[in-house]
Amino acid sequence: MIGYGDRARTQCEVVRLFRETHPDLPPLNQGTISKIEAQYREMGHVRKVPSKRQAVVDDDTKLNLLLALEENPITPARQLARDSRSTK
Repeated sequence: MIGYGDRARTQCEVVRLFRETHPDLPPLNQGTISKIEAQYREMGHVRKVPSKRQAVVDDDTKLNLLLALEENPITPARQLARDSRSTK
C-alpha cells in the first residue's frame, strides 16, 4: 500500500488505511509495515520465506535414536533429541 494507487504513503498512513479497509482483520502496526517494506525492497516480494535452518544429524545419531525408540517406543521425540544432545 505504500506505493499503492494514486500516490506514495507514509507507514502511518498505511496503518490507518489498512485498518479502514480491513476492519475484520487484526490491526497492523508501524513496525510490521516497516518489516514488510524492508523485505519487499530486499527480495522483491512479501511471501513468507521458508527457514533454511535444518537439523544436521549424522548416521550414528540416527541409529542411536532408532535404537532408543525400539527400546522405549513411548518416549517423546523431544526427549530423545534432548538426550542425544546431552550425550555428545
